[in-house]
Order: sequence, then C-alpha cells, then structure tokens
Amino acid sequence: MSDSITVTNNRTGESREIPIEHGGIAASEFAKVAPGIWFYDPGFMATATAKSSITYLDGDAGILRYRGYPIEQLAEKSTYLEVAYLLNHGELPTKEESEKWSTEITYHTYIHENMRKRFLDAFNYDAHPMGMLVSSIAALSTYYKEAKRINDPEVMHKQAVRLIGKMPTLAAAAHRYSVGMPFVYPDNNLGYSENFLSMMWKVAEPRYEAHPVLARALDILFILHADHEQNCGTTAMRTVGSAHGDPYVATAAATAALYGPRHGGANEAVLKMLNRIGSLDNIPAYIETVKRGETKLEGFGHRVYKNFDPRAQIIKKTAEDVFAVTGKNPLLDIALALEEVALKDEYFISRRLYPNVDFYSGLIYQAMGFPVEMFTVLFAIPRVSGWLAHFQELLSQDAKIARPRQLYVGPEVRDYVPMEQRG
Repeated sequence: MSDSITVTNNRTGESREIPIEHGGIAASEFAKVAPGIWFYDPGFMATATAKSSITYLDGDAGILRYRGYPIEQLAEKSTYLEVAYLLNHGELPTKEESEKWSTEITYHTYIHENMRKRFLDAFNYDAHPMGMLVSSIAALSTYYKEAKRINDPEVMHKQAVRLIGKMPTLAAAAHRYSVGMPFVYPDNNLGYSENFLSMMWKVAEPRYEAHPVLARALDILFILHADHEQNCGTTAMRTVGSAHGDPYVATAAATAALYGPRHGGANEAVLKMLNRIGSLDNIPAYIETVKRGETKLEGFGHRVYKNFDPRAQIIKKTAEDVFAVTGKNPLLDIALALEEVALKDEYFISRRLYPNVDFYSGLIYQAMGFPVEMFTVLFAIPRVSGWLAHFQELLSQDAKIARPRQLYVGPEVRDYVPMEQRG
C-alpha cells in the first residue's frame, strides 16, 4: 500500500497522488490539482505550518518529548537550565557546557539601570505584571541594537542567554512594583529558581534562603512549561520571526499571546472554579451543571491531548511535595474529589476529558505565595527557552514570511455613493 493520498478535482477530472511525509501532505502538491483553492482551517486545527525537531507531542497517546527525551525523565532527573540548553542546542550539555551555559545566564540576569529606574517606574501603580512584562521585553530591543543581526550565530546566542537570564528579573520586578515593594537585585550566587524566589520575596534579610523543596518544585514547573510545540504563543513567535523581527520583539509578541486568558490563564480559571464550588458537598451539583452545558470543568481536557496530559501526572506529585512544606491548600480536597468523580463518570470518559497541567499548577503557585496575577508570568519565564529554540530553528530553515490566505465572504464590487445619497 502506497503511503499517499489521491486527490481528484471533480471540476476538471484531474487526479494526483500526493505522498504523505511525516504525517502530512504538502499544500503545494494539492494546489497543482486544485489551483486557487484554499484550505479553510480556523485556528489551524488541521494545518502544519512548520517542520520542527524540537518537541514531539502525541495527544492520543499522552506523549510529550523534548528533542526525543520523555518529559517524565526530564522532570525527574534534569534542571530547567539544562532543559533550556537542550531545547536551544539539540543535545543535553556536557558538564563543561552546562557550567558555561549556567554562568552565561547568571551573568546576564541584571537589567539596565535606566530600565529599572525610568521605564518600569513609568507604569501606573496598579499595572498588571503581565502587561509590564510584555512591554519590558519589547523595550530590551532598544538596549541591544545588535540583536537585529539575527543571522549571526554568536549574536543570536547572546540574545538567547540574555532573555533566559533576564526573564525572572523582569518578572519579579513587575510583581514588586505592582505591590509597592522595592526592586531586589539578582543574587548570582543562587541557582536559577532560587534567585527568582529571592527577587520575589526578599525583604530585609542579608540573603533569602528558599526552601529546597519549593525551589525544586518551581524548577519542575519550569521544565514542564518550557515548550509545547506549535501553540498560540509559539506561533506568534514564529510569525514575527518569519518577518525577521529581532528576538526581543518576537518574544514580546509571544508573551502578549500568552497574556490572553484562552492561552495562559487556564490555571487561574481552575482556582476560580474551585472557589465557586466552595465545599465537597457542592461537587455533585456542579458536575450536573457541567453536563447540562451551563458551565465548564476547568483544567480538564486539552486542545491536543485526547488521553491524559503527561504533565498533569508529574505536577500532581509535585503538588504533594509542596503541600508537605507549605501546608495543604484548602482547595486541594475539592480538586482531588472533583478529579475522582470526573475520572469515573461516563460523561467525561466518553468525551476524553482528563486533568491537564493547569488543574494543579495554580494550587501550587498559590501555596507558594504567588498572587493570581503572576500565574501567566510564571508561564512566560520558562516558555521563553522554547520560543527561542523555535525562533532559531525557523531562521536555520530560511522559512518564508508567514502570509496565510483567506476566503473572502464580503460584498462584490460596488460603486462609491456620495454621502448625501446614502440611505
């Protein structure tokens, strides 16, 4: 049996056999038998816009791999900075490469004093941290003008290191500004996650000592969120990258996409749902409202995963470790009971609605003291490493500028009518 499909244009009678490669067919081959006919695919539900070797995702089997490595192994054995190296270089680092990479990123955690004193201080006192982060990332483009030399590997490497290093600093600065606390400089004697927690929570102590369990939990969450194939934010990154925008403005665009509640706000929606349910006694009634289509079961189901989300299983164990340190979040019992009911109910089983990564991540962040406004920011910090990997991959492929087509459904040609004659 040939690994291909045959397309017949019934208007002309012409047929063409199109090979299937990597699970897809080339639209250019389809166009040869049906010129001028576009695929109508809102949301790119069945359209591949890129060939990528970064992340493999099989939603039916519940598989997620970075550069071939199962997410379960990376979450158990690796660190976020090692995963960031893997995503951007294609291989796990040697000991020497890892030390150099970590040193480079640590060296670039500081931000320009003008950005801290003038740019960040210009925001309104109650500015949302995510809005501040989007703007701050874009502003970095004006500080590092060489970033526009995107075809110079050494220049691109330095911008990747800068972005990965500065994201926690900008994120923590945005939070502290929004709550009226003074800026905390990076402590380059600390690890990546520990340094971020220090910049978030340090008050007057000489050095902030993060609990090792909480620092490791944050590192695992960063690993789980580092990349996720061609999602909305990554598509924004690639789209701006295809226009050869520099990595800062492309990252700002990707972060702006993440800011949208449909993309980065799911774990916040889970917390709001658990608060609405309020107690274990209210779960059966809430489940019935979901079945009647009156509300949603937040944190269940996924655009891609039609089986379990492999990240959800890891994050559930991480939640247990965190709550052993912080004390149990009172919403956890509701979440566990809700999950138990849903996993046994035929309504959810038949619709393949399983817990996703967002179901427990918000509970962890809340237990660690992060306000809800920071949840999407915490998503953006690690995702920048995946975005940068896609940006560099796109450049290496000399990809064409993104320019999708449309199906025009507006009026046909019509003549201009003077204003006094318009009814």
